[in-house]
Order: sequence, then structure tokens, then C-alpha cells
Amino acid sequence: MKESGVDGKILELFRSGDGVVSGAALSKALGVSRTAVWKHVKGLRGKGYQIEAVPSKGYRLLSSPEILTNLDITAGLGTKRVGSSVICLKETDSTNSVAFKMAEEGAPEGTVVIADTQSAGKGRLGRIWLSPPGVNLYCSVVLRPAIAPVAACQLTFLSVVAVARAVERCTNLKPQIKWPNDILINGKKVAGLLNEMNAETEKVNFVVLGIGVNLNLRMAVISEGLLRHPATSLLEEGGEEVDRLRFTRALLEELDQLYDNFLVQGDGPVRAEWLARSAIKGRSVRVSQQNREFSGVVQGVDSFGALLVLLGDGTLETVLSGDVAFI
Repeated sequence: MKESGVDGKILELFRSGDGVVSGAALSKALGVSRTAVWKHVKGLRGKGYQIEAVPSKGYRLLSSPEILTNLDITAGLGTKRVGSSVICLKETDSTNSVAFKMAEEGAPEGTVVIADTQSAGKGRLGRIWLSPPGVNLYCSVVLRPAIAPVAACQLTFLSVVAVARAVERCTNLKPQIKWPNDILINGKKVAGLLNEMNAETEKVNFVVLGIGVNLNLRMAVISEGLLRHPATSLLEEGGEEVDRLRFTRALLEELDQLYDNFLVQGDGPVRAEWLARSAIKGRSVRVSQQNREFSGVVQGVDSFGALLVLLGDGTLETVLSGDVAFI
């Protein structure tokens, strides 16, 4: 077993136990000597894990490092592909940029890049995603689906629904999807997503799914002038701090399950869930694009994620990009 694998297994055993785990139990489960167990415990302490040695009983995990670590995230993670490799950074310009470069260099499908803070987080339409340290989740996932480039936009359904499911797993809040890739709580934006693709004429080389979720951000610290639309966090709406590690693991597990189903069943099931969660069908909306603005009633979304809007003159408009507001 690799060194990192042993450390991850130790953390998994700590979390699955009732508190104290004996050195003998760790030794047996890992297939290493008790001396080796002690060395790994010492190494974990050096990485910021507070592990108490309880005389004549064993070890107890008291706390993990404040920043997310790949060991914490991958220990016992229930995924097939997503999270096959997890890179946690204290700071970067953009997790999407890092993941994109890694994918160009051959990073395997399922590679995840997470940062505690970003100096130039990417939002949709070239906007900046505000990324203060220590409170939110900023991550990017590399996927290599065997699909045509025109179908890559279907992956947006996966990441948006995965975030919505993770919110429900970790809070009592009810998220709602806003086209094309925002998550709202009580009408305010709590998460945004940005997918970037590398493709040839007939095949996708890879897609990077960028995900930003406001978990424990206090909105009072953000200048209103920096926000285009009303924003919030899970803490602000739910009144309780969200465990970043638990949320991250939940998100990766939900995304992995949705991706696995997508590869077998196509986009139909996840698109249906997207529609059900969006509650957008039948709503009157105003669409603002670079050179025009129009209003109509939403009829649904097509298989490529385009919004279908019925105009007053009976024309069915296919909306591929732009800002949409309810009216």
C-alpha cells in the first residue's frame, strides 16, 4: 500500500469508528506493524491532523487541518471516476486554469483540483468569481467523455444537479436551478459553474467542470458593488456553518454517480431532473444578450442546454447564451 494510501486508510478508520481506535486494530486493518502505525500517525500530525494518543487504548482523531486535504477528501470516498486524483492548493489563480493545463498534459479522467482561495476565479461570460479564503469551495474536475463536441454542453446538467443534490445532503435548504448554470437559495445566487472544453472536429479531448459554491461566506464582507446579482451563502440562508469536507465529498460522489449514469443513459434523466429543479418551464422571462433584449415564456430546454422561449408573436427562440431574469 502506498504511503498516501496508508494515511488515507487510517483517517477512514478514525471516522468510521466510535472514537478511539487501538493500535492493534489499525495494524491489522492496514497489514503493517504497530511501529509503522505510530510513524504514520506522527506523519499525519505533521500535516496538521490533531491525533490524541490515549494510554492503553489507542488513538483518537480530534481535528483535521483547516484547509481541505486530498487525504481527507479521498479517504473512503464512494466514487468510480471523480476523485481518482485530488490536488488541493492553498492558493491559485484559477482551479479551472490549473485543471485545464493538467488535462493538456495528460491528467486522468476524474482528476479534481481544489483551492482554498483563487486570485482570478473564472465566472461565466468572462466575469470574475470572488474567492475569499477558508470559507467556500472552489474546485474543477477533469472529464474525458467519448462524445461529440456539440454534446459537451450536456455536462452542465450534471454539475448543476450535483451541486443541488449536495446542498440537500448537507443542509435543510431547498436549492433551485437558474438557467444556465446557477444555483439559487431563496432567489439569491449561492453557486455558479463554468465548463471549458478541449476538442477536435469530431471528438472531445476533455472537459473541465468548474464549480464554485458559497458555503460559509458572510456577505457583509463583500462590497455590493462587486456583485452583479443578489448573492448569498449556505451559512447565511441556513444559519449554520457547513462542513466544507463533508460538502466536498458529497458533491464529488453525486457528480460521479450522475456522470456514470450519463455515460450509460445519455442526458435524458439528468435533463429531466434539471428541469424539475429549475421550475422555469412556463415562467415569463426577460433575456438580455449582447446586442438585443426580448421577453417570452419558457417552454423548456433542449438536449444541448439551450433555453426555449416562446415570444409574443409565436416565434420559438433558442437561447444559447445571455442573462435571464424572471418577470
